[in-house]
Amino acid sequence: MNKKTDIKWLIKIIVISLVASVVFTLASTEILGNAGYIMSFAVLAVFIIVGIVFDVVGIAVTAADEAPFNSMATRRQKGAAEALRLVKNANRVTCYCNDVIGDVTGIISGTTAALIAARLMEGFNTESIMFPVIISAVVTGVTVGGKAVGKTLAFNKSTAIILGVGKICKFFRIMPFAKPEKRDKSDKSNKSDKQNGQK
Repeated sequence: MNKKTDIKWLIKIIVISLVASVVFTLASTEILGNAGYIMSFAVLAVFIIVGIVFDVVGIAVTAADEAPFNSMATRRQKGAAEALRLVKNANRVTCYCNDVIGDVTGIISGTTAALIAARLMEGFNTESIMFPVIISAVVTGVTVGGKAVGKTLAFNKSTAIILGVGKICKFFRIMPFAKPEKRDKSDKSNKSDKQNGQK
């Protein structure tokens, strides 16, 4: 990528990160506004799971090889073409999944955990730091442990995972990356003419 493309990509990532952060924060704040303890913990679990899932996808796309998807795309297997485009843009997919969604959900999980801890302290009418410490420890343990297990799964099942993501992209007709440009026929003919001229 040239410098102009890099700047555009950087700006795009920053904007997406800001939008994702605002959306997730508003969603969690709105849901937690009048929610009970069960719903609050459910929201927290959703953010943790989303972070882990996107982390797995981000790792799997870097571990996946293009060859199986080339073969599947030739046979017109469902989702293979989309999966191939994801693998060809692995660096950007990883940036989206790990750096944008992964980091944002991690931050929001921490904020949500803090809100739940504050509500528990208020409900039990205590100023003890027991609730914040326990909830923070549980969130950290589940997140780190989940990502550790997910990383092993991502490396061992990278092809199946990315094919599944490709099928989802095809079903919802979502693909942020353009198809690889095809070579112009005139370029091919010019190349062949040059080779014939050298003989």
